[in-house]
Amino acid sequence: MPWHANVRTVTPYVAGEQPQQKNIIKLNTNESPYPPGPAVAAALATLDVAALRRYPDPDCGVLARALADYHGLSAEQVFVGVGSDDVLALAFLTFFNSSKPILFPDISYSFYDVWAGLYRIPYRTPALDGHFRIVKADYLSANGGIIFPNPNAPTGILEDLDLVEDIVRANNDSVVIIDEAYIDFGGDSALPLIKKYDNLLVVRTFSKSRSLAGLRIGYAMGQAGLIKHLKDAKFATNSYTMNAPALTLGVAAVEDEAYFKETRAKIIHTREWFAQELIRLGFSFPAPMGNFIFAMHEKTAAAHIFAALRERAIYVRYWQRPRIDNYLRISIGTDDGMRILADNLADILESKGYFGA
Repeated sequence: MPWHANVRTVTPYVAGEQPQQKNIIKLNTNESPYPPGPAVAAALATLDVAALRRYPDPDCGVLARALADYHGLSAEQVFVGVGSDDVLALAFLTFFNSSKPILFPDISYSFYDVWAGLYRIPYRTPALDGHFRIVKADYLSANGGIIFPNPNAPTGILEDLDLVEDIVRANNDSVVIIDEAYIDFGGDSALPLIKKYDNLLVVRTFSKSRSLAGLRIGYAMGQAGLIKHLKDAKFATNSYTMNAPALTLGVAAVEDEAYFKETRAKIIHTREWFAQELIRLGFSFPAPMGNFIFAMHEKTAAAHIFAALRERAIYVRYWQRPRIDNYLRISIGTDDGMRILADNLADILESKGYFGA
């Protein structure tokens, strides 16, 4: 078929499985185990259905202003998109336009190399060290841009803000993107640095700590010049990216600070309890700073545990990739769900003779 020569082919990103059956324990995509808060529910109940006949605000003004107020910024410093994946994909297209390779870690969010391939962006993936930490020197060479999550995914490791600033400062001729999908669960954000550096973009999501993965809201923050370039690229492709209900419910989520803090505290508390359970079962893992734990068991292969849990309708995440093919990424669920998981892990390990009497 001759037309194949003109097709832009790419190896796609493989999202975490979204099983449709009921009565499962789903801990494979780092969603919040708690529903959206009462303010979101109230806003949903009062949505004006008749207004859906009109296009939404292309500037996403009501949500951009709410986020700006929340973070102490101007609305011109905030860009809103359809989940952080949409924001990041547009940022790749907008800012990574050099013949020099962009840089991101070899163990990182696995969408980065997909976007680089789709947009024909050259890239290098400097290896994390033996403890899964960024080697700062690897990001001080000539490049066409830099991106990394902090805390990292899937490891959950947080890099110090000093290291982040050193990398941003050393690369003032390229854009540095810090993907902060998990920053609400621990650590210092790079957000204050945008006042000092016009090449820094900080990206967040409502999918984790805001309990709105199903609504698809993400946003970027940076100096106004950087955000204008993102908006220009957006309006060159699709003016109406955010639907009207998402804008309204997003504002409600931002304004419900009490519920945000309550559920975040619950998740962190459960994470710390479950970490001790994993240690008791013989697992090891980096210090977790997201809403998940990246764990391995020295005596039982991750692939075996993953399959055994799946047979019991418990879903966690597993990758057959170099360096991490003996690790499982386990999202933090409710206390009840994590107790059931712990009991099943003990049973699986006992059946292999690696735990129990």
